Amino acid sequence: MKDYKKRFIDFLIESKALQFGEFVTKSGRNTPFFVNLGNFNDGEKLLKLGEFYAETIADNFGKDVDVLFGPAYKGIPIAVAAAQALYRNFGVNVRYCSNRKEIKDHGDGGMFLGSKLQKGDKVVIVEDVTTAGTSVYETMEMVKDIGVDVIGLVVSVDRMEKGKTEKSAISELSATFGLKGAPIVNMAEVVEYLSEKGQLTQDNIKKINDYYAVYGAK
Repeated sequence: MKDYKKRFIDFLIESKALQFGEFVTKSGRNTPFFVNLGNFNDGEKLLKLGEFYAETIADNFGKDVDVLFGPAYKGIPIAVAAAQALYRNFGVNVRYCSNRKEIKDHGDGGMFLGSKLQKGDKVVIVEDVTTAGTSVYETMEMVKDIGVDVIGLVVSVDRMEKGKTEKSAISELSATFGLKGAPIVNMAEVVEYLSEKGQLTQDNIKKINDYYAVYGAK
């Protein structure tokens, strides 16, 4: 496992953005772990979060990226923080773009904010966690007539759960749109690393294994 992945898992735990216990997801599943990037809510944490996204983007896509697209609302600060970190740490100057939930009919107007998307732009979508991939499907619908090339999707943690089929949402999105799914980490890496450090109890591990026996992607 690459060093930045280990550092990111430590960051998730220290910030309590990844917790173990009993939770209910938006889809109604009872899950033994929960990822909440809303805990990255100050300048220091956002700076570090952007650096992890930037490192993942550089690792998977190099400098061949024009725009980071952050779906509203959680993707907006991620796109901004990652764009800044890419320039600061890797010398890659990308634009950022996001969508509005409601189309603005005054001022600059339109559906998008940030940089204008242009035909031929190579776009990487960045968001917090993808469970069903809803925001990505919505994003692809919005940009389909512009002529951009959506080459990738970067999320914080791949939960490795079934999406609409037996495959994970990221695998489904990759197959549907021909993009590369690149989570900073996946849950298998999280469990492996935290188990080695003795930070997961046997009860935690059993509940996670039981959960994946039912909901795990094939």
